[in-house]
Amino acid sequence: MASDLEAKAKEAFVEDHFELAVDLLSQAIHLEPNKAELYADRAQGNIKLNNLTEAVADANKAIELNPSLPKAYLRKGTACMKLEEYQTAKAALETGASLSQDNSRFVNLIKECDNLIEEESYTTIPIQEKTIAQDVNPKDVQQQDDLPEKPPVAVNKPKYRHEFYQKHDQVVVTILAKKIPKESITVEFGEQILSVSINVPGEDAYVFQPRLFGKIVPSNCRYEVLLTKIEIRLEKAEPIHWTSLEFTRNVIVPLRVNASSVTASQRPSYPSSKQTRDWDKIEAQVKKEEKDEKLDGDAALNKFFREIYQDADEDTRRAMKKSFVESNGTVLSTNWKEVGSKKVEGSPPDGMELKKWEY
Repeated sequence: MASDLEAKAKEAFVEDHFELAVDLLSQAIHLEPNKAELYADRAQGNIKLNNLTEAVADANKAIELNPSLPKAYLRKGTACMKLEEYQTAKAALETGASLSQDNSRFVNLIKECDNLIEEESYTTIPIQEKTIAQDVNPKDVQQQDDLPEKPPVAVNKPKYRHEFYQKHDQVVVTILAKKIPKESITVEFGEQILSVSINVPGEDAYVFQPRLFGKIVPSNCRYEVLLTKIEIRLEKAEPIHWTSLEFTRNVIVPLRVNASSVTASQRPSYPSSKQTRDWDKIEAQVKKEEKDEKLDGDAALNKFFREIYQDADEDTRRAMKKSFVESNGTVLSTNWKEVGSKKVEGSPPDGMELKKWEY
């Protein structure tokens, strides 16, 4: 049955019916989920439909099932080039070329990748797009307003919610999925792609494959499966601010800075009346003084509790919050198994009475 669907999909490719081809191959994959060729062929259909992140995911699956399948690397290289992930594309194409008897197509694409990588290395200054307030003809705006409205498209609500925050060198993505077995989760990193798959037996598969706002360093990215979420840490390739998690062509990309070219002697110095200050040294000294600061009484106790909370895992933090709040500040526990399933009663010091406030 799967072979019949595969044959029909090839006919659909010949007739340029790519959506039909992808649908037929999806049905065939459902029947034969471990056949690498089906994923590689569906990757080609997704490339034709410009579903590029899906194409990369299919190519990765084909490579996982059959690491010696040349066309899987060709599909991945092609899709990554269209996504402007030239380093990832080149690596895939070079592997495919080493496995293919006829590697002429791989060689041509590798040369194209080299040219694009070289072009990308130059810093360019983007031109600000015009807004309505900047020399835009009002007649053009009026013509756009007169266009018929597109019918609303129903969007399926994702199975799991995700959110993100960032530091200057890192983006942290959180997928709020509770009690998911680690073996059911697959996370892969590309040059500008994050791919997350959750396959729990008996449930519909969840796939999250955004093209990221900026490029990352895949080898330095990692993830952790916790009780209530999946926490993914992406290392930025450049220390720029991401205005969103996903890529958009409407945002002007900031100028790139070649960090390797900035030496210690080129660090910015700040003038004073008589001497140049070493601000890095001053910052390190302040941090050391804060760490070595000796406090007494409540201040020392508060500092001790802050250090415990800062270095604790998620369950320990939850235990500390719950016990402190429910006991009106008289109990502080770090054992979630002990306090998680019951209300924490107050425990005032000897000789004192716990007062319950009424609102």
